[in-house]
Amino acid sequence: MTKSGTAFLALLLALSFDALIGSAEAGQEFMRTGGRTTQPVGHYEFCQSEPEECRQITPKQPPVLLTRELWAEMVDINNEVNTTVTPKTDMEIWGKEEVWSYPVGGVGDCEDYVLEKRRQLMKHGVPAGNLLITVVRQRNGDGHAVLTVRTSNGDYILDNLEPRILGWADTDYTYLKQQSMRNSGAWVSIEDDRNIAVGSVK
Repeated sequence: MTKSGTAFLALLLALSFDALIGSAEAGQEFMRTGGRTTQPVGHYEFCQSEPEECRQITPKQPPVLLTRELWAEMVDINNEVNTTVTPKTDMEIWGKEEVWSYPVGGVGDCEDYVLEKRRQLMKHGVPAGNLLITVVRQRNGDGHAVLTVRTSNGDYILDNLEPRILGWADTDYTYLKQQSMRNSGAWVSIEDDRNIAVGSVK
């Protein structure tokens, strides 16, 4: 990227961050979670092959502070993974219906995008308990996975189907379940009563 392009991107990041902080005065909502629920089969199998990813215990603490630097990292990582990984189904990649893994050979499905973004943000120091794999339902009824980043300004969604990082309530998904903030191998339900999507998730 040229110097002028880099400067323009930096300006866009600064403006978008300032807009976020300005909108925070009214208070960005956090998702309301319920009790323990079933772990997705794909995540259970992922835990068998990558057990350290499912043994992350995060002590009770406030969400990670949303700084200008963290916002820039979120934007960069979201863009990088979305543009370097080619979407393919698990059946096309593995010949199986459901396989969760990090992207292999530059291809992956929605869970693979999420796992890679989560891994990269953890390398930048974001605690595991603030990076939650989240299962949602699209408006057409299809299941989908996104990454929820819990910040001091609210819950934000990193999504391979949407280039922008949005507050969770600004998406048109119905939220079903996500990883526990305390234990990356446990899952909790989400109490989303907005009734946006229709259909059911397999």
